[in-house]
Amino acid sequence: MPRYKITIQYLGQNFKGSQKQLNARTVQDELEKALSTLTQQKISTIFSGRTDSGVNAKGQVVHFDYNGEIAIYNLNCVLPKDIRVIKLTTVNKKFHAQMSARVRHYQYKIRNSNVEDVFDTCTLHYRHKLNLERINESLSYLIGEHDFSAFKSSSDNPAKICTIYKAHAVKIGDVIKIDIVGNRFLYNMVRTIVGTLLMIEKDNLPPAKMKEILKSKDRAQAGATVNPIGLTLMKVEYKNRYRKGKINENI
Repeated sequence: MPRYKITIQYLGQNFKGSQKQLNARTVQDELEKALSTLTQQKISTIFSGRTDSGVNAKGQVVHFDYNGEIAIYNLNCVLPKDIRVIKLTTVNKKFHAQMSARVRHYQYKIRNSNVEDVFDTCTLHYRHKLNLERINESLSYLIGEHDFSAFKSSSDNPAKICTIYKAHAVKIGDVIKIDIVGNRFLYNMVRTIVGTLLMIEKDNLPPAKMKEILKSKDRAQAGATVNPIGLTLMKVEYKNRYRKGKINENI
């Protein structure tokens, strides 16, 4: 039976997360419903990883098995408008969307201005003036393999070690884009890192405070977990192209 790999986009604010839940609208529910409608069979999907309620995706990867042909156009015709398949291929049965993934890239967007923009549907509005140079210095302390317990919300998953390959911010106009790339991420980790960046800036703390918080492994030392509106899963990669000496190269 052929295995399909699809890359999908979705607008997170319309869903209670990516994974199926009782009495909640989720991306997986809508995708499986569309696939079952199209194929007239019950189709089960595997995601590269879960995204929480409100988190967007531009490059979420999913696999499923189906003994037949599927076209992107036909699948998008039965999907709701807030989910889109942007790539579809057949892959080896050894491929697993979650277990085969090696690198995940998240981006958090902040509009740093006095006035909100009505078109910023996936951007956090923040009024306090942010310093891009200080933000990048703070982010630099996250590079490498660390225990990220200080940036993890409580969950049943005991994992705490992650490797961050890139952590860098750029500013275009009033919008700051914070890109963080790693082998894995803990529950609410990116949103808490961003909340810590905002805390450091607002309280005018030294950027090295990020290193101190990281080493503490104490969630109480870090900043708030910011709104998911600005967070997007940009890409999932299945080959680790990051090698020693190339970590934190330009994104």
